[in-house]
Amino acid sequence: MKTRTPRPEGVLLPLRVQPRASRDEIVGWQHGALRVRVTAPPVDGAANAAISALLAGALRVPPSSISVVRGTRGRDKLVSIAGLDEATVKSRLPRLVPGSQTAQAGTGDRSRVASISGHPRLTPASRTPRQ
Repeated sequence: MKTRTPRPEGVLLPLRVQPRASRDEIVGWQHGALRVRVTAPPVDGAANAAISALLAGALRVPPSSISVVRGTRGRDKLVSIAGLDEATVKSRLPRLVPGSQTAQAGTGDRSRVASISGHPRLTPASRTPRQ
């Protein structure tokens, strides 16, 4: 599955965004897109600015090098990251997202994804079998 498109001016990265979340975080890979949660509301570009700031900090690039190419008003976005190549993005994201498909080679272990999100009902220890 190809998730990033190499470009001479940078890399295109597909995102699935959840605005108005409880915290800003990179959740992991889902269906070929990087899931991102931001606390900003999707009003007047506030969520897009929060996404740029979050990715810039995670990838160690200036926020001005990240721009939304497609999906400025939707949850599914395509962002351009200038100044990085695909190998650099791959090397920086797995350290930030332990359950990413880049690091896990596409494993479908739901408990690993649940541990990233931190939701208490999705952790394996909290699941009780039905009687």
